[in-house]
Amino acid sequence: MKILIQAARIIDSQSPLNGRVRDILIENGLIRQMGEGLEADDTTTVLTAPNLCVSPGWVDMRVSAKDPGYEHKEDLSTVCRAAARGGFTDIAVLPNTKPALDSKDTLGYVRQATTGQPVSVHAIGAVTRKTEGTDFADMIDLHHAGAVAFSDGEHPLTNPDLLVKTLRYLRPFNGLLMNRPEETRLTVYGQMNEGVSSTLLGLRGMPALAEELMIERDLQLLRFALDPQASGQPNGLEPVETFGQKPEDTPVLHFSTLSTARSVELVRQAKAAGLPVSCDVATHQLAFDDSALMGFDTNLKVNPPFRLPTDVAALREGLADGTIDALVSDHNPQEEESKNLEFDQAEFGIIGLETAFSVARSHTEMPLDGLIDKLTRQPRRILRLPSLTIAENQPATLTLFDPDREWTFAKSVSKAKNTPFLGQKLTGKALWIVNRGAVEHVES
Repeated sequence: MKILIQAARIIDSQSPLNGRVRDILIENGLIRQMGEGLEADDTTTVLTAPNLCVSPGWVDMRVSAKDPGYEHKEDLSTVCRAAARGGFTDIAVLPNTKPALDSKDTLGYVRQATTGQPVSVHAIGAVTRKTEGTDFADMIDLHHAGAVAFSDGEHPLTNPDLLVKTLRYLRPFNGLLMNRPEETRLTVYGQMNEGVSSTLLGLRGMPALAEELMIERDLQLLRFALDPQASGQPNGLEPVETFGQKPEDTPVLHFSTLSTARSVELVRQAKAAGLPVSCDVATHQLAFDDSALMGFDTNLKVNPPFRLPTDVAALREGLADGTIDALVSDHNPQEEESKNLEFDQAEFGIIGLETAFSVARSHTEMPLDGLIDKLTRQPRRILRLPSLTIAENQPATLTLFDPDREWTFAKSVSKAKNTPFLGQKLTGKALWIVNRGAVEHVES
């Protein structure tokens, strides 16, 4: 199949053509030619639009696909459709399914069920069996079966011994541990951020300390796992010279969905000390603070919860200065029966695949190059996926988009509708994705 992209501005920080407008001819899944005034024949699919931009394919590192086991909420087919519509060529799915992604069989199911989809689906293997936090899953088998990282997904690893042993277990094959930081004993029955808003609403709070305490703990445990002698050093944050690790190298520990200013500062300090860590933020965390919950809209009930305006500002600053490596959708579909309830009874979660880029574009002032880096180069580096750049004879895994198009999110293609962005006007729209030698029109 031949595809010709006409007059597209290249957004790729790794390309010498970054910022230039070029035609791109794709044949059999490879970029065959780049230039100006390239011509198409009768067998060529032509992609053109005003203000067209092209980047390497976008990657979402945190998606709850719900399949197998919870297909009434979402399935692998509908999650791929939602991902494509949002401009993603690749997604990494969490292991919190039934059965969990804790064996070669369940990883094989994901691989088989997504064959032929326009989006490449990568499985995150479970650290523990059934993601219950007790017995280890066979992570070496999962690695050989194609797991791109290891996590208990929605369940934080609260057992410190388990976390240290996991970090040591993964080292021989350069595996990545992803952990969502939450000290769950501080958030029992919590519904939203603990503060003035939760007091006014009469809802039990989830303190910022619950996240920050776990990050401090995990950083100390990482240091101990890599160098047991370092655990006696004051603060545990002196420059790490014995680890053979540079900040730009692949991380060993990844913190998922940061939400507080102190969390960002802790990761910033850890990186300055040379610890091999990375982190991400969910795009919806950039759009709301906890005052948005005054209307008891259950579509705004998420975990981690929306924090204070100062936290939102710190997240944006962390994105801008490189402390926060990646943007994620934290796509978490829930059926209407789980959301159309009193606030304290409703499930946590927002769907975000279709709006992730647009929300980040609408609620940050990041330069476009930097924003795209958080969706392309950085997630690929963290997950050890092959790096991509827009150049001749390179694989054509691409996202085509208009960064300035205003549009209204009127309808979701996900099975779930739990999003506060329905009916909202957003800026930035994916138009097509090119992946596996095929083109997918995703504009609504």
